[in-house]
Amino acid sequence: MNTESYRALYLGGSGEITEKKSRFIATLLPVKTEEEALVFIEQIKKKYWDAKHNCSAYVIGRDGGLTRCSDDGEPPHTAGRPMLDVLLAEGIRDAAVVVTRYFGGVLLGTGGLVRAYQAAVKEGLARCTVIEKQFGRRLVIRTDYSGIGKLQYIAAQEGVAILSSEYADTVTVTLFVSPREEELLTRRLTEATAGRAVITPGEASWYSIRDGELLLFGD
Repeated sequence: MNTESYRALYLGGSGEITEKKSRFIATLLPVKTEEEALVFIEQIKKKYWDAKHNCSAYVIGRDGGLTRCSDDGEPPHTAGRPMLDVLLAEGIRDAAVVVTRYFGGVLLGTGGLVRAYQAAVKEGLARCTVIEKQFGRRLVIRTDYSGIGKLQYIAAQEGVAILSSEYADTVTVTLFVSPREEELLTRRLTEATAGRAVITPGEASWYSIRDGELLLFGD
């Protein structure tokens, strides 16, 4: 596993499919602990108290080290595990999902159940927001006006997003970079500006950039 980045559920959502008159409603929520996941599952069970099944799955931790699933009365391995497999196949962490089934009177068979529960999870995921969390460090770079163009060029080449730029007597640029990018950017910028760029490292954190906005996480 890449220890510098992972995919995580950021905003939950829900989606629904119908298979042979049975309704499958998938509800997903970001969770950080097993306790949060269990509370969420109970909330959905209370919300859909009249449903025949409320099957669940969750995966927690950057390495996906904590996983659990439940068939909630469906035939063994036809619901919870297939649902969990969708999360794992997508590489999504810190997520819990409950698929609620309202039985439509037509038996689906084991293969049909597996396909329906997985399709419901995928439908729910399509209505969620998944982000890429990266581990990196804030860098504050101060350079003269002759160096800003070189900095922008190098950042663009390396795919590093510039978060802010302040123009005064000198230019101060703030960005977040991974450890690999920090080393490479520092070396290239020092060479390009003949050492005139002043690079000040800040705090390290897990972060994501979404719609141009920096999101910081404590995990």
